[in-house]
Amino acid sequence: MTTLFDPLAPVTPRSPLKAKVELRPYQQQSVSSILEAFDSSASTLLVLPTGTGKTICFASLIGKVPGQRTLVLAHREELIWQAVQKIKAVTGQEPAVEMANKWSDEYLEKSPIVVSSIQTQVAGKNGKGRMTRFKPWDFGLVIVDEAHHAPAKTYRRVIDWYKRNPDIKILGVTATPDRHDEAALGQIFDTVAFDYEINDAIRDGWLVNILQTSVFVDGLDFSHARTTAGDLNGADLAKIMEEEETLHGIATPTIELAKGRKTLVFAASVHHAERLCEIFNRHERGCARFVCGKTAKDERRQVVEDYAAGRFQFLTNVGVATEGFDDPSIAVVSIARPTKSRALYAQMVGRGTRPLPGIADSYETAEDRREGIRESDKPSLEVIDFVGNAGRHKLMTTADILGGNYDDDIVERATRNAQEKNAPVDMLEELDKAKEQIHAERKAERERRRHVIAQAEYRTQVINPFELLDIEPERERGWHRGRQLTEKMTAMLQRNGFDPTKLNYTHAKQVIGEIINHPEKMPCTAGQAKVLRRFGYKPENHNKQQASEVIDALANNGWRRP
Repeated sequence: MTTLFDPLAPVTPRSPLKAKVELRPYQQQSVSSILEAFDSSASTLLVLPTGTGKTICFASLIGKVPGQRTLVLAHREELIWQAVQKIKAVTGQEPAVEMANKWSDEYLEKSPIVVSSIQTQVAGKNGKGRMTRFKPWDFGLVIVDEAHHAPAKTYRRVIDWYKRNPDIKILGVTATPDRHDEAALGQIFDTVAFDYEINDAIRDGWLVNILQTSVFVDGLDFSHARTTAGDLNGADLAKIMEEEETLHGIATPTIELAKGRKTLVFAASVHHAERLCEIFNRHERGCARFVCGKTAKDERRQVVEDYAAGRFQFLTNVGVATEGFDDPSIAVVSIARPTKSRALYAQMVGRGTRPLPGIADSYETAEDRREGIRESDKPSLEVIDFVGNAGRHKLMTTADILGGNYDDDIVERATRNAQEKNAPVDMLEELDKAKEQIHAERKAERERRRHVIAQAEYRTQVINPFELLDIEPERERGWHRGRQLTEKMTAMLQRNGFDPTKLNYTHAKQVIGEIINHPEKMPCTAGQAKVLRRFGYKPENHNKQQASEVIDALANNGWRRP
């Protein structure tokens, strides 16, 4: 008979756990940023792309936040066991598991860590949920893995239970959330402690570069598909993708483009996965297998092991390999399941962004890491997108996940430019080109307006910082919407002649970054402008440094113009 955990039992305080895994620089920074955020807020969010070790990051927090125990919540069995393994590797402690028929009681006195599924937390106990077995104030930290699910009622219910402890800290961890999810996450988490985008990780040499190939499929038409819960209706999508012509329009290009490389295929339905697998195997016997949620666990485990060992080339799956599936040797991802969900698309692409083992951590600098990846057997990831008539639907591409901070115009331009090319396209380069194109167009339009509008008297307080700094404003992240500028941010903007009331939090942060990193771009101050005007100089032609040099020259010349 299982002995229930007594929530009233005393808990012996434990000393902080020693990390047994060396953290990468961005991982160290993320841990420091989270601890700093917890100094002033009860909850915070960590945003890290798939493949950059988010589990290692949150495992490194265990023992660093006051409180006797840590609770880790996830929604899939694979994520539960992945967390258990990584936490043990980092801390040396075996976590207790509370999930389905597994009860944490026998481990609770041995370990200060509980890993539990969200479904288990809300199930049983006469509708109260197994979470009521636990005493909230015996926990100091709750970690919500895949936190883009946190706005759901089940998560809110569990989080609210543990928040009965007024001193508890809540950390959400997610990869690339949907844009509409950002605002919802901002309602749950007080701050965003650390946001490391996938393009940052690629440029820093921790993930491989992404190439996108767009394949136009005759007759592929999504325009009449319904939208359900923010994505293409599952039944409608399955019907479209299971058409015989579409099946061959997907399978044949995937085989030709993969060129023998290990390929992961995301299908729209079980029947779709079966048919694609069948067609792949017609081309080359035994080259493909498929798995789905109904595949027996032992069979699924064997298929995944054989795939990891390279015993077949194409693994076709339905909703199985989106989370908690790690195989760094995947070189091609075929998106035979189009989606409107940025989070889902990022999960699919993220299955192939890891470099081969041992490469990234062998080098000290980003340049050396990128070179090491380029020289490896997996220099990049190729993502195959299948393009048809999307109608009113905005279907995701790699530009959407790589362009997290870019506005929609830039992402759409990059996508359009990429789809016009009949070859694999470096989407980071396409985004940069699209940004330059749109920036040049907007700059030309501003110049045109200047010719028809009389020049106003120079006033630093009405300067548009983005025009002055010659940059494009970043997209406002949902979790920053409505957030107030700090006193330090306001003071820095005012010192440099910008009106903080005209900037939201995201844009203020961006402008301050430019002030710090590019002081040569800063305009002269109001005081400098006044002096320059008195001696016949045009303030708008001088930045702060140049104005200072002119004023110094005037002073050294007895306040006469040289």
